[in-house]
Amino acid sequence: MNNKATITLIIIAALGAAFYSAAFVVDETEQVVLTRFGRIVREPITDPGLNFRIPFIDTVNKYPKNLQHWDGDPGQIPTLDKTFIWVDSFARWKITDPVKFRETVGDVIGANSRLNDIIDPAVRNAVTSYRLIETVRSSNRELDTFEEGIDAADGRQQRQSFRIATGREKITDSILTEAQPKLDKFGIEVVDVQIKRVNYVDQVRESVYNRMIAERKQIAEKFRSEGEGEARKIRGDKERDLKEINSEAYRQSQIIKGKADAEATRIYADAFGVDPEFYTYIKTLEVYSESIGRDSALVLSTDSDLLKYLKTLPRDLE
Repeated sequence: MNNKATITLIIIAALGAAFYSAAFVVDETEQVVLTRFGRIVREPITDPGLNFRIPFIDTVNKYPKNLQHWDGDPGQIPTLDKTFIWVDSFARWKITDPVKFRETVGDVIGANSRLNDIIDPAVRNAVTSYRLIETVRSSNRELDTFEEGIDAADGRQQRQSFRIATGREKITDSILTEAQPKLDKFGIEVVDVQIKRVNYVDQVRESVYNRMIAERKQIAEKFRSEGEGEARKIRGDKERDLKEINSEAYRQSQIIKGKADAEATRIYADAFGVDPEFYTYIKTLEVYSESIGRDSALVLSTDSDLLKYLKTLPRDLE
């Protein structure tokens, strides 16, 4: 009984090991090609689930069924308008025929090498066939930015130079159209190709920066000259207004003074008109005080009217 049980256990273990070796699982992100001594023995397995093979004879070759990433090497490419730029592109691809894929490229690393050989030249051909602005823009929508200090005519000319006939979207479509026929024989389908980054090369970038700096300086100088002219205009208006104010103030002061002098003269005249003799006497005394001092010497006739009040002293002084 012990020998029979042992044999039974051995048989069960062997059958379990054989079943375990024969069974394999394909998940939803995989597709499988079965080979026997290097030859494909059945149709590719693309549906997920449990499958079987002949143990130790059949080989399970798994390939990804989901989208794969290809990242191109940035390269220096001249555009149609002779501007050298750095272009960095990427793509998404998948395996549509695992049999062709196995027979031609073998694995994902080999596929990426083929994609480098096919997509990179396609990107270069597309970029060199169009102006730089075509690679940058995808539509002719109105730009929501503006250049401060740019004249209206220059702004219209600048906007006109930004108009495109093709655009980046159609350029990437042309890259896909050029590359796909060359990849069909490898069982590869390129789902999408995009330009990740566009930039000037170092020499052109330095030149562009210098030109931008020069333009900014020119616009700043224009603003300074316009500001200086406006400041001079304001100062001129201020001086003119100040002179007008001073002139009007002087005129008003002279009018007021004239009226005051006239009023004073009228009052004096009215006051002295009451007693003309007294007025004459007061004015004569003023002449004495202003013309005759302690060191003054006058030679006058005794008949002079100037001395008539000196000839006759008041009675209280006699």
